[in-house]
Amino acid sequence: MAFIGVVPAFTLPAIRTPACRSIRETKRLFLTGGTTVAEHLENVLAAVGEIDPTIRAFVAVADDRARYEADAADQLLDAVGAVAFRDRPLLGVPIAVKDLVQTRDLPTGRGSLVPNHRPAVDAPAVARLRAAGAILVGKTATSEYGWSASTVSRVAGPTRNPWAPERTAGGSSGGSAAAVAAGLSTAAVGTDGAGSIRIPAAFCGVVGFKPSFGRIPYVPPGAERLSHLGPLAREVTDITALMAVLIGPDHRDPDSVPGVIAPTAAPATLRIGWLEFPGTTNEVRAVTGRVGPALNRLGHRVERIAVPFSDPYDALVDLLAAAEAAAATPEEDQLCDPGRLALIRYGRTLTGAAVLRAEETRMALRAQMHRVMQRYDLLAMATVPITPFAADAVAPAASIDPDGLRWLAWSPATYPFNLTGQPALSLPAGVTPHGLPVGVQLVGRVGDDDLVLRAATRLEAELARPTPQPGGDFRGER
Repeated sequence: MAFIGVVPAFTLPAIRTPACRSIRETKRLFLTGGTTVAEHLENVLAAVGEIDPTIRAFVAVADDRARYEADAADQLLDAVGAVAFRDRPLLGVPIAVKDLVQTRDLPTGRGSLVPNHRPAVDAPAVARLRAAGAILVGKTATSEYGWSASTVSRVAGPTRNPWAPERTAGGSSGGSAAAVAAGLSTAAVGTDGAGSIRIPAAFCGVVGFKPSFGRIPYVPPGAERLSHLGPLAREVTDITALMAVLIGPDHRDPDSVPGVIAPTAAPATLRIGWLEFPGTTNEVRAVTGRVGPALNRLGHRVERIAVPFSDPYDALVDLLAAAEAAAATPEEDQLCDPGRLALIRYGRTLTGAAVLRAEETRMALRAQMHRVMQRYDLLAMATVPITPFAADAVAPAASIDPDGLRWLAWSPATYPFNLTGQPALSLPAGVTPHGLPVGVQLVGRVGDDDLVLRAATRLEAELARPTPQPGGDFRGER
């Protein structure tokens, strides 16, 4: 497979010096006296106050409870120093959580005017982050119940892209991606039912990971069995650190499974299948064209292959629509987002036989991907075949149809891997000449989360190496 061409260097968004840095750098500052946890938290909250009115990543911001936790973290660090991180590896690290995930102290509105009657308790992922010492700085915006791959709702937003505020941050974890990209949170938690972590990660130039289905408990679990919880951060090492905290079973999610994410050695030569999905623009192709040579330099064997399955979009819609219809009551219709209401109303027309046919499509796709992944260790592709569209739109204008059910068909590389439950990570690949981020997606076998993370760590470093530019100029790619 030939990858040729030179892609211009890019830099992270120049909004301001980011308030948040990597987990490793943040902990180093705490230990060396560069800042205290309390000072760092105040800087983060000040940055949120300054920047968030423009990008609208947050729907709720931390209160005095977070300040109390920061003071307690400083006391512990003063008392025992680095030993404090032994049992609390995220001590003092600012984390944001998507508004679909329940929290005990900040409201969970789910991006909706429909009242949330769930108890105000921490979801397992939030409880684990707190137990590891992380400080929750806020809840991040989502589309209503996460129905669309944008972050537009009737209660907040639209969430804007820190690289280009007139463009979308993607969705439905757009608030989480925008907060991380703008440096308003070291990392964030999102949810992904059809691409909702990876799409905004690609659009905002950050790393987003959808682990294998069940690796992180999803409470309450969804009957459609499409939704994954996962982290977003600015670098893969932070994703790995977060996964070490987040994974493991919880009795409230019967699909949650034991697991260990502990990348140690660099991956050996991998067999990687490169896919290009229909609708990939020349802008995206030019940027992702630099990924193949990077993988080759790492010693991997990259082979361009045809997309090895038929588009399962119709089955996805039937599963999502049935689940939305089951969760909604007619009395709530007037409070629903019009796009989600169209999905609900379609779901009410589905028969049990139609839903089972969608499940048959899912089973066939899983079997097909099992066969494909016997030949390849990883698949790689552009995460999204297009660049970010208008901030106030729920989808690119060209993909909108009268019945409203093609709202996600423009992202054909994301939702298939929700149907299969495979781990999939979006990594920044570069930016277009117009300065818009583009992501590359790595997909592994179910359960091979550690391999995906190890490969992504090495690829991230390779893409960041200085690359010769026209005229002999050498510039870092990130």
